[in-house]
Amino acid sequence: MDMRFLREAIRLSREKMEADEGGPFGAVIVRGDRILSRGWNRVTRANDPTAHAEICAIRAACSALDRFDLSGCTLYASCEPCPMCLGAIYWARLDAVVFAATRRDAADAGFDDAFVYRDLSQPIEARAIPFRQALREEALPVLEAWTRKEDRVDY
Repeated sequence: MDMRFLREAIRLSREKMEADEGGPFGAVIVRGDRILSRGWNRVTRANDPTAHAEICAIRAACSALDRFDLSGCTLYASCEPCPMCLGAIYWARLDAVVFAATRRDAADAGFDDAFVYRDLSQPIEARAIPFRQALREEALPVLEAWTRKEDRVDY
């Protein structure tokens, strides 16, 4: 762990929060000894609930590398990533995550995602947001065609 990268994520979180860019969260993605991207929370500025610091940093790093796979990279975040960001971290195949504040610290500041963790552990029919399945028979042929597509890019 290189603390200067974690300190940069924390610095960014304060700078952008004080500039009214969004919530108090920052992230950097590092490959080797170099910062590839920086991200900060832009949820309220962009009216985009997915514009978390980690997501913004992942998007910028993928753009910088011109690929969707961030293996070989580490994400440094000012706070423990939320469930949405965790999903993006796994999909991006980051090698590691280093964070400063915990999700409990975030909850104490008014950012409580504990309900998401709880709800995801419920059976789909018991979740707070209703999920309904339909038209499976129409969707399956598309997935089957994907498996036969010779020029597909697996991810």
